[in-house]
Amino acid sequence: MGRGWTAERPGGTARPAAAGEGARRGHNLFEAASAYVSACAEDDQERIDEAASRVSPEALSFGVTELACRAVIALARERDESPRTVTRALLGLPAA
Repeated sequence: MGRGWTAERPGGTARPAAAGEGARRGHNLFEAASAYVSACAEDDQERIDEAASRVSPEALSFGVTELACRAVIALARERDESPRTVTRALLGLPAA
Protein backbone atom coordinates (compact mmCIF):
# COMPACT_ATOMS: atom_id res chain seq x y z
CA MET A 1 0.00 0.00 0.00
CA GLY A 2 0.94 3.64 0.04
CA ARG A 3 3.65 5.14 2.21
CA GLY A 4 2.53 5.25 5.82
CA TRP A 5 -0.13 2.54 5.56
CA THR A 6 -0.32 -1.18 6.09
CA ALA A 7 -2.57 -3.28 3.89
CA GLU A 8 -5.56 -5.22 5.11
CA ARG A 9 -4.74 -8.75 4.19
CA PRO A 10 -5.54 -11.95 6.03
CA GLY A 11 -4.28 -11.35 9.55
CA GLY A 12 -3.83 -7.55 9.15
CA THR A 13 -5.78 -4.32 9.26
CA ALA A 14 -5.38 -0.97 7.52
CA ARG A 15 -4.07 1.75 9.77
CA PRO A 16 -1.71 4.69 9.66
CA ALA A 17 1.83 3.46 10.28
CA ALA A 18 2.83 6.78 11.82
CA ALA A 19 1.38 10.22 12.32
CA GLY A 20 2.57 12.83 9.87
CA GLU A 21 2.71 13.72 6.22
CA GLY A 22 2.77 10.18 4.80
CA ALA A 23 -0.31 9.15 6.76
CA ARG A 24 -2.16 12.31 5.72
CA ARG A 25 -1.49 11.70 2.02
CA GLY A 26 -2.61 8.07 2.31
CA HIS A 27 -5.80 9.15 4.05
CA ASN A 28 -6.64 11.58 1.22
CA LEU A 29 -5.89 8.89 -1.37
CA PHE A 30 -8.32 6.46 0.21
CA GLU A 31 -10.96 9.14 0.77
CA ALA A 32 -10.75 10.01 -2.93
CA ALA A 33 -11.03 6.33 -3.91
CA SER A 34 -14.00 5.83 -1.58
CA ALA A 35 -15.78 8.89 -2.96
CA TYR A 36 -15.01 7.86 -6.55
CA VAL A 37 -16.27 4.27 -6.20
CA SER A 38 -19.43 5.25 -4.32
CA ALA A 39 -20.15 7.95 -6.92
CA CYS A 40 -19.65 5.42 -9.73
CA ALA A 41 -22.02 2.98 -7.99
CA GLU A 42 -24.62 5.76 -7.79
CA ASP A 43 -23.91 6.97 -11.36
CA ASP A 44 -23.23 10.53 -10.10
CA GLN A 45 -20.95 12.10 -12.72
CA GLU A 46 -20.46 15.33 -10.77
CA ARG A 47 -19.16 13.46 -7.71
CA ILE A 48 -17.07 11.17 -9.95
CA ASP A 49 -15.35 14.19 -11.48
CA GLU A 50 -14.83 15.85 -8.10
CA ALA A 51 -13.33 12.72 -6.54
CA ALA A 52 -11.08 12.13 -9.55
CA SER A 53 -9.71 15.67 -9.24
CA ARG A 54 -8.46 15.12 -5.66
CA VAL A 55 -5.44 12.95 -6.50
CA SER A 56 -3.41 11.91 -9.53
CA PRO A 57 -4.91 9.29 -11.87
CA GLU A 58 -2.23 6.83 -10.75
CA ALA A 59 -3.03 7.39 -7.07
CA LEU A 60 -6.76 7.05 -7.73
CA SER A 61 -6.17 3.81 -9.63
CA PHE A 62 -4.12 2.46 -6.73
CA GLY A 63 -6.82 3.45 -4.22
CA VAL A 64 -9.61 1.89 -6.27
CA THR A 65 -7.59 -1.32 -6.66
CA GLU A 66 -6.91 -1.45 -2.92
CA LEU A 67 -10.61 -0.88 -2.19
CA ALA A 68 -11.55 -3.69 -4.60
CA CYS A 69 -9.10 -6.06 -2.92
CA ARG A 70 -10.42 -5.24 0.54
CA ALA A 71 -14.03 -5.62 -0.60
CA VAL A 72 -13.32 -9.01 -2.16
CA ILE A 73 -11.51 -10.19 0.98
CA ALA A 74 -14.45 -9.07 3.15
CA LEU A 75 -17.01 -10.76 0.89
CA ALA A 76 -14.95 -13.94 0.68
CA ARG A 77 -14.75 -14.14 4.48
CA GLU A 78 -18.48 -13.37 4.82
CA ARG A 79 -19.43 -16.02 2.26
CA ASP A 80 -16.76 -18.51 3.35
CA GLU A 81 -15.54 -18.68 -0.25
CA SER A 82 -12.23 -18.03 -1.96
CA PRO A 83 -11.50 -14.55 -3.31
CA ARG A 84 -11.31 -16.08 -6.81
CA THR A 85 -14.82 -17.53 -6.48
CA VAL A 86 -16.17 -14.19 -5.24
CA THR A 87 -14.54 -12.13 -8.02
CA ARG A 88 -15.79 -14.47 -10.73
CA ALA A 89 -19.32 -14.38 -9.29
CA LEU A 90 -19.32 -10.58 -9.04
CA LEU A 91 -18.28 -10.32 -12.69
CA GLY A 92 -20.77 -12.94 -13.83
CA LEU A 93 -18.05 -15.33 -14.98
CA PRO A 94 -18.50 -19.10 -14.85
CA ALA A 95 -16.88 -20.95 -11.96
CA ALA A 96 -13.32 -21.94 -12.72
